[in-house]
Amino acid sequence: MYTFEHDHLLQADALSVEDIDCILSLAKIYANYNRHKTQCAETLAGKTLINAFFENSTRTFTSFDLAGKRLGANTINMAVETSSIRKGETLIDTAETLNAMLPHILVIRHGDSGAVKLLSRKVNCSVINAGDGEHEHPTQALLDALTIKMCMGKFSGLTLAICGDILHSRVARSNIHILKKLGVNVRVVAPRSLIPEGIETLGAEVFEDMKEGIKGCDIIMVLRLQLERMQGAFVPNEREYNRFFGLTPEKLAMAKKGAFVMHPGPINRGVEIDSTVADDLCVTVIRQQVELGVAVRMACLDLLAHKRPSICL
Repeated sequence: MYTFEHDHLLQADALSVEDIDCILSLAKIYANYNRHKTQCAETLAGKTLINAFFENSTRTFTSFDLAGKRLGANTINMAVETSSIRKGETLIDTAETLNAMLPHILVIRHGDSGAVKLLSRKVNCSVINAGDGEHEHPTQALLDALTIKMCMGKFSGLTLAICGDILHSRVARSNIHILKKLGVNVRVVAPRSLIPEGIETLGAEVFEDMKEGIKGCDIIMVLRLQLERMQGAFVPNEREYNRFFGLTPEKLAMAKKGAFVMHPGPINRGVEIDSTVADDLCVTVIRQQVELGVAVRMACLDLLAHKRPSICL
């Protein structure tokens, strides 16, 4: 019988197809559970979860907090703005302090690529990467995969276009790793200045023309411009970017009939996506992504806490 053997969840490319299937299957069970009136389980009763977010977050932070509480964990949310980090304490010292509190799981978001992996070597508990710099965001890719599975019923043979700031996007990298393993054809669509060198080696097909890039696609995933990570001018201005790479009804018409639109949030309306598209509930599955994000994070917490043989496969 298959068992989830990982001590940590740090990067999507470390997950096998069996690992991914296990997480998604358990997350689907939790998704159904979350729709019941009573949403309190005892799966993590007696376990301590610490959420330490060194970058701002709404969806990821709230969903991990909610996931822990719905599973019955003792959930502690570390207020980084008022922590000793702001007083000059090093990341390693903070890790040692948190480790001394004997948590079972640490959920970390940090602005530096590799910081979460470094922290995982300094603590005696499981660590989940909630986003590190421009590196990876594995639980976002997992919830995106579950959304696709729930909406399309399959992965094999689908074509997905990831459109936007690929260069600075940990979401794009994690999604390419996960979805390629599941049999999805992945394209990346962006101006040349926002396409990372060597992205083709991950198995993604590169397009610099928006209409050509989404032509015949089953799914369009739109990413925002991550201005906070940009050093210099990568696009002329937001208005010009929207003209060529903003998702409008006209561009969406190039996709396959019945195609749907995803966005990890936050949305910048009128930049990477028009409001007419973002607000069309017949087209977008953004709300489903948010809902399923809680279920996926519940599954990840459960599996890391117990490492028990899966009932999912």
